[in-house]
Amino acid sequence: MLLAMRGWPIGLAAWLLLAAVASAAGFVEVWRFFVEGLHGQQLDYVAISGNSIGRTRIEGVVSNTLNGISVLSLTVATGVIGFIALARRRVALAVGAVLLIGGANLTTQLLKALIYRPDLGVDPDRVAAGNSLPSGHTTIAASVAVAFVLVLPARARPAGALVAAGFAALAGVATLSAGWHRPSDAVAALLIVGAWAALAGLFIVVAQRRHGSVEYGEPSTYMTIFLAVISLGLLAGAAAAMYVTNEVLAEAVDDLSRGRLFAAYAGGALGIAGTAGLMVASVLATAHRVVPQVVPDDDPSAPPPEREPPTVRLGGDDDATTHRLAVPPDGTDPEQTIRLN
Repeated sequence: MLLAMRGWPIGLAAWLLLAAVASAAGFVEVWRFFVEGLHGQQLDYVAISGNSIGRTRIEGVVSNTLNGISVLSLTVATGVIGFIALARRRVALAVGAVLLIGGANLTTQLLKALIYRPDLGVDPDRVAAGNSLPSGHTTIAASVAVAFVLVLPARARPAGALVAAGFAALAGVATLSAGWHRPSDAVAALLIVGAWAALAGLFIVVAQRRHGSVEYGEPSTYMTIFLAVISLGLLAGAAAAMYVTNEVLAEAVDDLSRGRLFAAYAGGALGIAGTAGLMVASVLATAHRVVPQVVPDDDPSAPPPEREPPTVRLGGDDDATTHRLAVPPDGTDPEQTIRLN
């Protein structure tokens, strides 16, 4: 493992800042296309209309997943995550994890209240519900999952990341299957969590900058690549399904075949799962540097330990007079024994 000076990790800080900006920009594009645009609203409408296909087969899983996501579960999970970080004597990590969870969920609720969804005549049955972007349930699940990845020990982090990506994807797809949210709602929530994960990571890095040297663990390269490749494949499938759905937007939803509806629904689910996996992979890629294995407890302002004064011997080896000299004021470590014959 590499023993490195933390100092100002400019490259890491720049990468985290870029990740936050990219996630925020992605959210804005999803909002503009799927909420304010006619084309995006049509794609979302066809996708959520296909959720009735096979619903009875997965109704139990969907209900259990959504019922387990609440304000109470969020509070309990936040407390557990903070406890794990404090048990590892990582105060900055505990604060950063809470910042991630709290910031993401507050942002979601604020944006959901502020964003206006225009009625473009696409989905008249849901007009009264108003705006539903971003998904609150998906934000809760994803923010807790990512914070959990950060506070885990390095050896458990790859497996934890796989579980986190699966849980975030499951929660997002469950909201679609239940008819609570459109695919874009869940994707937007995941992008918000990704932005706050990067900002929380930046906070942790800055908060721990005062420590002189830290020991970085090995990067989770294989799991990061695995999640990234799988996620990109899922997003490619979502793009293909969107392309197929785009060809039938002129037809009424009631006139579409089950195959067309299922393709649109499956495409939305793939898009949610792919976004979740890619977001977790981006967090895992830098977690070993954001959360180093060793953070010294030394106080950098404390005085250096006293050094043993050097010894001067006068005479030969058998008959020598020994004198101790004072340690130089500059703190250098002189030769411990000097012989003068």
